[in-house]
Amino acid sequence: MQYRKLGKWGVKVSEVSLGSWLTFGHATDEESAAQCIYRAYELGINLFDTANVYAAGRAEEVMGKALKAFRRDSYVLATKVYFPMGDGPNDRGLSRKHIFEQCHASLKRLGTDYIDLYQCHRYDVHTPLEETVRAMGDLIRQGKILYWGVSEWSASQILDAIHLCRQMNIDPPVSNQPHYNMLGREIEKEVLPMCERVGMGNIVYSPLAQGVLTGKYQPGSPPPPDTRAADESSNMFMRWLMSDEVLTKVQKLRPIAERNGLSMAQLALAWCLRQPMVSSVIIGARKVSQIEDNVKASGVQLSPEDLRDIDMALGFAQPEG
Repeated sequence: MQYRKLGKWGVKVSEVSLGSWLTFGHATDEESAAQCIYRAYELGINLFDTANVYAAGRAEEVMGKALKAFRRDSYVLATKVYFPMGDGPNDRGLSRKHIFEQCHASLKRLGTDYIDLYQCHRYDVHTPLEETVRAMGDLIRQGKILYWGVSEWSASQILDAIHLCRQMNIDPPVSNQPHYNMLGREIEKEVLPMCERVGMGNIVYSPLAQGVLTGKYQPGSPPPPDTRAADESSNMFMRWLMSDEVLTKVQKLRPIAERNGLSMAQLALAWCLRQPMVSSVIIGARKVSQIEDNVKASGVQLSPEDLRDIDMALGFAQPEG
């Protein structure tokens, strides 16, 4: 496993990290989740990502319990705040009240004294940005969090936060957690260039497009049993990815992976990691075998020819001549 800094900041995270969205406390039982966490740690993964809203807090509980097996200083623990955690008017968003209450709730569920990386899960248009950044700064000064970051914020929103932090002498956000993969490249236009200018790292989620880029789904065929696409409780975000058009394009990636001695999952992860401002790619595994395959993407270098052929296969480039 190779490690990268979160942008310009000192903390180092594994190029491949383990997340818990739609898996731990949801589609994966606690024992299987624990085995995935243990194996990930053994293979060098040191960044474990979750959120208070995942399985209504259950994902944090499962992850925190499993991580008790390891020294607290040997891994980087990340969680998030923003989405509703109740029916009350203050049970959501990025107000000082919600941030503080949910930070304490997350600490309790995770069974830890501090959170390494506390992330604003979305931007809150209903709360002054000053209130949010000051709350994060206060949590850092209290020792409850070490760093803070954002997820799915626009380039302008991130810049506004950084400028405000400078004015208020508050520690700025160090990381962004955006959606990014071969099929979804929206952050390349503005977010990644901005992150390079300010020295912010990116911990990208869904680098395998929820499993579609592994090549296990075939056009014209139903999804195999025991896969996310076949699970009605966890496939709600991947309907558009399952079109025959998309699946046919994805199958064109197989020869590129094979000539490099890679699985298709490893190819997809290495493609994301080609970006210097991508600090880590988050995988969401149900099985230990998936983790054992995915970690091998760390350190893989793709050639300019590989990158061009990937773009052509997926329709992002036209053949020369």
